[in-house]
Amino acid sequence: MRGLEYHGILRADGPIVIAAHRENVGFSELARVRDRTGELRLGRIVDISEQAIAVQLFSENTGISIDESWIEYLEKPLTFRVGDGIVGRIFNGLGDPIDGYPPITSSDLRDINGRPINPSARVYPRDFIQTGISAIDGMNTLIRGQKLPIFSGNGLPHNRLAAQIVRQARVLSGESQFAIVFAGMGIKYDVARFFIDSFEKSGVLSRVVMFLSLADSPSIERLVTPRTALTAAEYLAYEKNMHVLVVMTDMTNYCEALREVSAARNEVPSRKGYPGYLYSDLASLYERAGKIENCEGSITQLPILSMPNDDISHPIPDLTGYITEGQIVLERDLSQRGIYPPIAGLPSLSRLMKDGIGEGMTREDHRDLAAQLFSAYAYVRSVRDLAAIIGEEELSDRDKIYLNFGDRFEREFLAQGEFENRSIEQTLDLGWKMLSILPEAELVRIPPKLIEKYLPRTGNGDPAKE
Repeated sequence: MRGLEYHGILRADGPIVIAAHRENVGFSELARVRDRTGELRLGRIVDISEQAIAVQLFSENTGISIDESWIEYLEKPLTFRVGDGIVGRIFNGLGDPIDGYPPITSSDLRDINGRPINPSARVYPRDFIQTGISAIDGMNTLIRGQKLPIFSGNGLPHNRLAAQIVRQARVLSGESQFAIVFAGMGIKYDVARFFIDSFEKSGVLSRVVMFLSLADSPSIERLVTPRTALTAAEYLAYEKNMHVLVVMTDMTNYCEALREVSAARNEVPSRKGYPGYLYSDLASLYERAGKIENCEGSITQLPILSMPNDDISHPIPDLTGYITEGQIVLERDLSQRGIYPPIAGLPSLSRLMKDGIGEGMTREDHRDLAAQLFSAYAYVRSVRDLAAIIGEEELSDRDKIYLNFGDRFEREFLAQGEFENRSIEQTLDLGWKMLSILPEAELVRIPPKLIEKYLPRTGNGDPAKE
């Protein structure tokens, strides 16, 4: 059944259809275009002026004629049908099932644009999430309710890392159920197949909700996909009291689609052609994470973005860094040396780490151990720069010890198997093993009582040296 239709459009520019202005039409609401053959195409209103309305179609405009087309304004936003059956299902970017199973049977439709969380209702994130990856758990800890993006580059194993985190992530504190919402935007078919196979083989697909918008999908679908995924996450977190980890990849594809739509609307471009509202648009996604007072559930975000030319000052990672609470940076040099995951020790940062670790959460020595590892590894980088100038044989004995520490730290602590799941205790014990390479006098950032308790020692009480 169709409502009131208006005959004719003004013009069609690619996926954008321009029609005459009408009253009672709202931004981001849905519209339906019917061509001369009777085929219906769904679209979303992306611009409104005093003279015209711009509708971006979720499909191609082939066959649409200016004089032989009709347009209907549905006066409602795009919605996603939520219910108990969404976990374990695979949807496209618009929220339609693509796994061959029946649609969700529920009358509960949610506006995908969501509603902003009242700042006074937010609860400060504090609970530790164990990913099983030492470079994250030990030095860049993920906290429940945090937004912690992964900055990667083309060809780096960010997809493998994302799949590993989904397989292994779990909340150590609390009794609430844990779920993962995965959103893939503009990804290739083989990448989508990799994630599906990985989740099926590991048995975690039963607690994953997947939204896949492939590379050949319309640009507008990439803009909708993360909003649909976050709508599902909000339902699971705030109504089903689940801890939800949202993994979104690749945010660069999302921003490229936003730039394409902006250009089609003839908007004045900003840095590198992106629209001036890129910051606020990204914030509308990232700020849908968090914990709410009197609610057991939470949403933690792990957005993944590939930096063009490995440029961390590019507008996408630059603006993302302002909105989120830190970043995990993948380093090409580590990857080329065969270290997986190639998580850079120094550029990576978790701003909420200090509030989610320590006694009662991870272990009493975590904070001081991480500080000492950061300090030692930072000195390693300066020693390597010096060795490149004067030669390694000219270094002092102390500097040579630090060079050995740096090599061992990268090969044993940062590096681990793709299917190796380390507990936080294993990670911390491994950190102490790395510190035992250094003279005890160098451990100036750790209280003596913790050194006495945790530093590996030989039978006669001396620090263990390997």
